[in-house]
Formats: sequence, structure tokens, C-alpha cells
Amino acid sequence: MATKKKKEPKAVMPKINAYIAGAGLTVEQPITDTLETNYMPYAMSVIVSRAIPEIDGFKPSHRKLLYTMYNMGLLKGSTIKSANIVGRTMQLNPHGDAAIYETMVRLSEGYQALLHPYVASKGSFGKAYSRDMAYAASRYTEAKLSPIAAELFNDIDKDTVDFVDNYDATMKEPTLFPVTFPSVLVNANTGIAVGMASSICPFNLRELCETTINYIRDNDINVADTLLAPDFPIGGQLLYDRAAMEKIYETGRGSFKVRGVYSYDKSQNCIDITEIPPTTTSEAIIEKVIELVKLKKITEINDIRDETDLSGLKITIDLKRGADPEKLMKKVIKMTPLEDSFSCNFNILIAGSPRVMGVKEIISEWVAFREECVRRRVYFKLSKAKDRLHLLKGLEKILLDIDRAIKIVRETDEESQVVPNLMIGFGIDEIQAEYVAEIKLRHLNREYILKRTADIEELMKEIDEMESVLNSRSKLLNIIVKELKEVEEKYGQDRKTAIISAADEIEEDSSAELDTSPVTLFFTKDGYFKKITPQSLRMSGEQKLKEGDEIIETVESTNAEELLFFTSKSQVYKSRTSDFSDGKASVLGDYVASKLEFDEAENAVYMVATSDYSGYVIFVFDNGRIAKVPLSSYQTKTNRKKLIKAYCDKFTLHSVFYVKEDEELLLKSTNGRMLIVNTDSIPAKTTKDNGGIAVMTQKRGQRLSEVAVYEKGSLDGDHRYRTKNLPAAGSKKPVGTAEQEQMIF
Repeated sequence: MATKKKKEPKAVMPKINAYIAGAGLTVEQPITDTLETNYMPYAMSVIVSRAIPEIDGFKPSHRKLLYTMYNMGLLKGSTIKSANIVGRTMQLNPHGDAAIYETMVRLSEGYQALLHPYVASKGSFGKAYSRDMAYAASRYTEAKLSPIAAELFNDIDKDTVDFVDNYDATMKEPTLFPVTFPSVLVNANTGIAVGMASSICPFNLRELCETTINYIRDNDINVADTLLAPDFPIGGQLLYDRAAMEKIYETGRGSFKVRGVYSYDKSQNCIDITEIPPTTTSEAIIEKVIELVKLKKITEINDIRDETDLSGLKITIDLKRGADPEKLMKKVIKMTPLEDSFSCNFNILIAGSPRVMGVKEIISEWVAFREECVRRRVYFKLSKAKDRLHLLKGLEKILLDIDRAIKIVRETDEESQVVPNLMIGFGIDEIQAEYVAEIKLRHLNREYILKRTADIEELMKEIDEMESVLNSRSKLLNIIVKELKEVEEKYGQDRKTAIISAADEIEEDSSAELDTSPVTLFFTKDGYFKKITPQSLRMSGEQKLKEGDEIIETVESTNAEELLFFTSKSQVYKSRTSDFSDGKASVLGDYVASKLEFDEAENAVYMVATSDYSGYVIFVFDNGRIAKVPLSSYQTKTNRKKLIKAYCDKFTLHSVFYVKEDEELLLKSTNGRMLIVNTDSIPAKTTKDNGGIAVMTQKRGQRLSEVAVYEKGSLDGDHRYRTKNLPAAGSKKPVGTAEQEQMIF
């Protein structure tokens, strides 16, 4: 029997046909709608719920982990497996076990990233100062809360902070910790959000508590008087500049330098580095030193190795015989991350909004937050005390005639009527009657009655005291000060980061340290650079160049000179001769745009080598204008590698010349005219991107075709090409001087 083929429902076919017809079509959507509906919610979530710390000093991931450990009773007792903690934390933090464990590692004392770690660790938790020392898996390590973590949860069960549902509404978690000290400034915290970031350096707990107490007593204090400088767990030496530090304290932004600590072992002729800046790792320092040795910028080192062990960080440098350790370490500090900058960006969430604040403003916000915590705690205790007083007041009435109370209970037929009868018999409310009805028979004695009566008097005194605290801000602040003193006394420790004055740092004469051996520099039209020693140059043959390339500059120089490369995008990149390795004539050399990391489609057009920034840079433009800029205009106090607006970009650049003294230039136009002009007649302007002055007039469609330094006597009757007034059109060459002109250009 043949079966009939089942037909598709008629209602489905039009929909399928519509999908097929629309396949491959692009639907236009305004980018503003996409940003608003898709990207902005994500950005706000990262800012508010992930990357930026709040006034208690924690991000949500930190808070969820620590609160889970608190609920597990890990403030006391022995450590437990980290895997157990990670698993329990996932009830609050659904982002995966790896992220939770990494958070625990950073908070642990074994990792050494925090001045006052909140997690006591057992096992291998890695090191903050090492890139290669990884932490062990969570199934191998153990952890518990450290003693100072008790200050995070002090009175958390007394309504000091708000609680909210976790992600699946099965548990409650705190929105903030009622921490008893300004933890936001005690431990370092960094985070990268969307469109903003946060970088908070740690401060010494003892100094911070003292500063906070002083602020509570006098809001007009200078924070820098007591809060000397940041303090890092790994130590180091901080180069202190009072003005720069006060600016950071005031604005919440800025940077300072931290230097490593080393010692010289004369018996072994080696240097031991035992402390490094918090922004680098021991591997980064070792790799940079090895690179400098290979480039022969450091020649005093025989070997460098990492000798870090259970006793702590240690990088050992073996010196060559006769090497000066102090001179060597000055080079190492200057040229490696052994001295590095820490950038501050005190961005903190206040009431759900990110704010960059200075230290005093952060302390002010924390005091306001802590004041609210203490107020809520006192109010909670007051409510409990009033409730107990209410019960004892009812008990007092009963105890005055206990026989009557017993009689009422005995003569009541039903149990459910005991409480109502007591309420009627003594004029008490239901809560008081319930409390009285639950009193044990053994408590109906004189001693119990006297103790309860004394409790009433004590409770009334406590209630009066708590009400006076709630009505007096000064008493609230006194409680905060008292708790700060207790924290300072209990957990305060000496500074780990030494403070050295930046003003006392004597700048050594750099020329004495740099290699001043002679070299010859070659720069080509396509932007290739070669540095060749005299010995190699004597032994070399023809210069190797790319097809179509040519050498446009040959400069006798030394390894100590600075190099300025002017580019096609009106910028100049600065470097040193010593930054380039020695080359040979048989190689192409370094491509400057790649070596100095030029912008896209940017090429080097001219090179200047100088040691004193004397002389002028002459910029000749196609339209006949010439600008004269002192080379000193490109000199900077800081080691800036790139300067913008190096010359005027309004006109097309034809040629660049570096002259130590004024010289004559011979200009030739496409109209066949030539003009000799002395650069002395062009005024020098320190504004680098000035447009110069009109020198050789050009009619429409005409431009400069060639420019060269003029050598006197190269042209017969050269007086006809000179003029007293500028701009000038120049003169055409007489018949028969073509060969002479060709020799000049």
C-alpha cells in the first residue's frame, strides 16, 4: 500500500520563502544605536562591576572571595585547600575557577604583591617580582584569612553595610566592607576599564592612620607632612621630589621613580640586586642587561644570573677584573628597568560613579563612609538594647509579684491563654508576656531578680550613651580615631621602601660614560643609516645600497653624539649614535623608520648629528620660501624621542640643510633662473614650524628644481645672481655656462 507524502503546512511556506529572499542582505543600523544598545552597557558593567575599586579598597571579585572565606570560618583555625575556597566562591562569582584563583593568588602573602596581604597562604603562590615563577594549581595550595582581614569584617553582622542578592538570588553578599582603616590606600590596586583606568600605589599603614587621624582633627592639614611617600612590599628606593609628590596628593595623578637596591660583594667581585621596582620583573632586568652586553654598551660584566631562592629575590652580576661597580650600576640603573616610573591614577568608585581624587579627598570620602558605618552600628546596637530593655521592663513588673504570675499560669486552663492572661494581669504587651512565659522555674529566685534589675540600670546607661553618640558627630569621629589607633598599634610596620632625595642625585657627566670613539655616518635617500668604524671603513669596498638609492649625507662623528631624523610628516625623531650597532659597507644598514618606530607611511628625509645643538636647520620649500630654525629649538630637558611640528607643513618641503655658520645657497627654479642667497639674510625663529620668508619668487606653475650649498667661484659672474632685496626672481644663466652649472648641482 503506497503512503501519501506529507505536505508542508501552507502557513510555513511564505515564511521560509521570505527568509530565503532576505539571505545575504545587509541591514543598515546607525552606529550610535549600536554603541548605545550594545557597547555602553558592557562599558558601564566593566567600570562599575569589575575594574575600578570602591572606597573600601576592593573590586567585586576581591570582595566575593574574601566574604566567602569569612563565611567559611577561615578567620580562625588552620588553612584548607584553595580548591575548596575557589569552589565555594563560585556561589557568588560565576566567572570561573581560574579567575577566582588568580584573585586569591594576588591577595596572598606568598605572592608578595600587597603590603598587608589578606590571605595567609601555604604552598607555592608564585612571586609578583618574577614573570616565570608561576603559582601551583589550587589543588596543591592552602589558604585562610590573615589576621588583618578581621578588620574588614568588623561588625559586618550589625547592619553596618548594605547586602544584596548574589547573581542567582540564593545568597546575600555585602556591597562594601566596613573596613576600620583606609584600605583603599594601604594596598596597591590597578585596573583597566573601558575608556578609563585606575592605578593606586600603596602607602605605609602607620603613616596613613596617623594622617587620617590628623585629618579628622584638622581638615586643613598638609598630607605630605605625615604621609611621606608610597611604600611598596618589595622595597626599593623612591626618588622623592616634594613638589611632585604634593601634586600627586592633590590631583591623584602623576608619577615618581623607584630604584632597585644592590650591594657589592668585594670578596666575590659581584653585585647582588635584592630589591627591584614594583613595575618590573627580575627576568626583564636580566634580559635588558644581556642585550646591552651584546650591543657592547656595557663591557664590565662577565655573567648575570637569577639566584632567587626561599630567602627572597637575588640577581647576581659577576664583574670583570678592575671594573668599577658604582660606575657600572649607574649605567645599569640608567639603561634598564632597575629604575622605573610608577604612574598614579587614583580613580575610585564613589556612589557608583568613577572619580579621580587626591589623597586628602580620598581620606575625606573614607571618613564619611566609615562615619556612616559606625552610625549604623551604634543604631543597630541601640535598637537591640531598647528591645532588651523593653523585655526587662516587662520582667520587672512580673518579678515584683512573682506569686501572682505563678497563680495566673496555674489557673489558666489552656496553654494558648497564658500569654493573654499575663498581659491582662500585669499590663504588659505580647512580646513582654512571651518573654516572661519562657522563664525557667529555676530562675524564680532572689539572685536572678536582682541581676535582671541591675541589667535594666546598665542598659539605660548604655542607651543614653549610644543616643548621645548618634546626636554628636564629634563622638562618632572619636570612635573612628580610637579604632584607627588600635589598627596602627596592632598591624603597623616600618617602611619597606627607602626615601632618597631626587635633588641630591648628582647627574654624572654623560660624555665621560659614553663611548667617544670616532665613526663615520652614512644616510641614504631612502632612509637607511650606517655607522662604520674607521678600521672597518678602510677595509671595506663599495657601499651596498638598494637599487635606485644613494648616499645623501656622510658625516664624521663619534658614538657620543645625538641624532635627529627629520621626517616626511613634519616630525623629528631623536636618538644617539650609540643606539645603532656598528655596520659594514657590505650591508644595507638600519632602516631608520623601523628602528625608531616611525608612524605609518612616514620616511626619514634628513639627518643631523650634533653634540651641543649649535647651528641652524635651513628648510627650503618648493614655493621659494626658506625657514631658519636654531638647532637648539629641538633640544629638550627630558629624553623625549619624538617631537611634532618639527617644521612647517603648510608648504611642500624641497630640501633641508644643517649649517653651523651662515652659508650661501644656490637656488634654481623650473623657469631657468638662479639665485644666490646668504642664510644670514634669513631671520632665525625659535618657533619650529614657522613658514619662513619668501626668498625666490615663483610664478604660477613654477617651483624650485634644485638647491645646493654654493661654493664661491663656481659660477662666472656670480654677482648677477645675488641681490640686496628679498624676495627676488633671480637671473637666467648666460649662454655657454651649462657645464659650469652642472658641476654645482
